[in-house]
Amino acid sequence: MRKEDKFSNVAKLGELLKEYPHFYLVDVEGMNAADTSALRRKCFQSELKMVVVKNSLLQKALEASDIEAESLYGVLKGTTAVLFTQVANAPAKMIKEYASKKATKPALKAAYAEEGIYVGANQLDALCSIKSKNEVIAEIVALLQSPAKNVVSALQSGANTIHGVLKTLGEKAE
Repeated sequence: MRKEDKFSNVAKLGELLKEYPHFYLVDVEGMNAADTSALRRKCFQSELKMVVVKNSLLQKALEASDIEAESLYGVLKGTTAVLFTQVANAPAKMIKEYASKKATKPALKAAYAEEGIYVGANQLDALCSIKSKNEVIAEIVALLQSPAKNVVSALQSGANTIHGVLKTLGEKAE
C-alpha cells in the first residue's frame, strides 16, 4: 500500500470516528465470503457501518482522535472489522444474535460506547444492556407521566363514587 493511500485511509477512519459516537472492534478472521457478505447485509439493515481495517492504520486514526483509546491497542491483532453506530447497544445485540446461532464469528474484541471502553468478549452482556438515548428519554417520560396518571385516575374514581352516592340518594328520596 502506498504511503498516500495509508494517509487517506487514516483520514477516512478519523472522519468516521468523529461522525459516529460509538464503535465496536470485531474479530472476523476466518469468515468466508458468504458469511462476511451476510454480516455486511445485517449491518446495513441495523444501520451500522462496517469497515474492515488494517490494525496499524486504525491505531494511527485513534491516536489522532480525541478518544483516549490506549487500552484498545492490545486487541488490534488479526483481522479486525469496525462497526460504527449511532446507537450504543445495536452492534452488541447483533453479535449476541450471531452467538445464539452457535457462530464463533464475528466475536467482540472491544468497544467504545457511551464514552466507555469495554475490552473482551465477556463484556457483551454489559453492552447489550446499555440503553440508547431514546430508551432513556422514554423511561423518563413514562416516570414523569405516572404520578399525573395516578392523580387523574383517583379523581375519576372519586367522581364516579360521588356520582354513585348521589344517584342512590336521589333514588331513595323518590
